[in-house]
Amino acid sequence: MDIHWFESLGSTQSYIIEELKTSRLNAPVCIGTLSQTNGKGSRGNSWIGEEGNLFISLAIERSMLPEDLKLESSSIYFAFLMKELLASMDSKIWLKWPNDFYLYDKKIGGAVTNLIGNSLVCGIGINLMNAPIGFEKLDIKINPYDLTKAYGELFAHLPTWKQIFSNYQIEFENSREFFTHNNNEKVALQKAVLLEDGSLMCDGQRIFSLR
Repeated sequence: MDIHWFESLGSTQSYIIEELKTSRLNAPVCIGTLSQTNGKGSRGNSWIGEEGNLFISLAIERSMLPEDLKLESSSIYFAFLMKELLASMDSKIWLKWPNDFYLYDKKIGGAVTNLIGNSLVCGIGINLMNAPIGFEKLDIKINPYDLTKAYGELFAHLPTWKQIFSNYQIEFENSREFFTHNNNEKVALQKAVLLEDGSLMCDGQRIFSLR
């Protein structure tokens, strides 16, 4: 996967989407930056972009993804790939449903996905070196470019959704003490049922992970 690296960008997500729409870039491709001034989080929130942390967005054609990966499962899939990579480096990071990176009980990052034409775009932000008040940073030392390169290499041989889901099912139990958001309302995960496509059944309501 080609990686385009910058000293500073407003938002890797906004940049890659604009470049894809104008065909100046084509998937598979990854955009990364040392600092981000207008980062985009989930539900329209901003993501503080302190230098030294991870700010990347990548685009993959849907045809390159596993056949059993549904669009609704993509945020879990991309995020869990990153989580597994960092865990292989001895980090205690875990993935709160559906796409928030946690260290113990503190958030350290997240992922957000968008479908742009035939390309699936995923933006990932992780506090590698600095964390705002109330958040945490990663428990291992790694250069953001080196992490991006290692993550990009995973896309040469992607696991199936079934393989990812079988591992995530176990990890999902860590999410039960937390909440998620559905239509701007907080939903407790204590009694949620994780379905095979990555969605949840909560109090008779089905909640999807795509965002």
